[in-house]
Amino acid sequence: MTSTRLQILIGGDVIAARRFAATTDALTGPAGRPCVVMAHGLGATQDSGLFEFAEALAGAGVEVVTFDYRHFAESTGDPRQLISLTRQVADYHAVIDYARRLENVDPARIVAWGVSLSGGHVIRVAAEDPDLAGIIALTPATDGLPVVAQMIRALGPRYVMRVMAHGVRDVAAKLRRQPPVLIPVVGSPGEVAGLSAEGAVEGMFRIAGPTWRNEFAARLVLVMGGHRPVIHAKRVTCPALVQIGDLDRTAPPEAATAAATRMRATVHHYPCDHFDVYPGTSCHERVVKDQIAFLQRILAPRPDPRAAAGATRQ
Repeated sequence: MTSTRLQILIGGDVIAARRFAATTDALTGPAGRPCVVMAHGLGATQDSGLFEFAEALAGAGVEVVTFDYRHFAESTGDPRQLISLTRQVADYHAVIDYARRLENVDPARIVAWGVSLSGGHVIRVAAEDPDLAGIIALTPATDGLPVVAQMIRALGPRYVMRVMAHGVRDVAAKLRRQPPVLIPVVGSPGEVAGLSAEGAVEGMFRIAGPTWRNEFAARLVLVMGGHRPVIHAKRVTCPALVQIGDLDRTAPPEAATAAATRMRATVHHYPCDHFDVYPGTSCHERVVKDQIAFLQRILAPRPDPRAAAGATRQ
């Protein structure tokens, strides 16, 4: 399926995005088609497994816009490979606002879709934007505290201190206006990396696209423990789908369950690890099927009241 390249302006930077047009009118209503806005997880890019999700949803009648956060891939922003949690949430809002103005898109039927780190972002986005029609959070990272605790249990406190030391060095480099100190996005257990659970390297490299780089600015590790989208969950009023990998060694399932409970979300569980939801893996087809069913339920077009009134008069 072909896609259209988009450029979305925000704060002097450009977000690189792509639009996947719906291939059926199954969900088209009087105001147009619904649209899903989609971004990837920690240090990942839209060409790393997201296009297959987008194509599947477009095949069900949904317009889809995927994008790369600022500082990554074809989006602008310096320094490169910087993961700013605040900026990434702002990027979601900017792309959602852009999607609402697209031709043939119903601005009242926008859904925010996120996976892993962005699966937590969409919770905060929905809490801040009550006009969203829904959110989908796939294997979401909803609470940094249990992530750090799990890391300590699995790899020991010395490992965590080694990772934190790189973060301190990166902050010092920022203060001295030097290039960022970079660490790998994924690494083998015991290696300094953002994701070092068993299977993370194989999982990420299996889906990695041409713009992805296995590195990010280490300063992020100093704030991840305080990254807690779960605290925003009670303010989410739109329908939510939370998809949990029961064997997830990267985003603790218990934290995702807690967030889902606070949102009164629709929840689906899968017997898989964090990276087993992507194309070519054991749970991918089930995950996509459940997403389509959720979207068909919450985005079913309503009849045009003017047309109904005309039919009554006749």
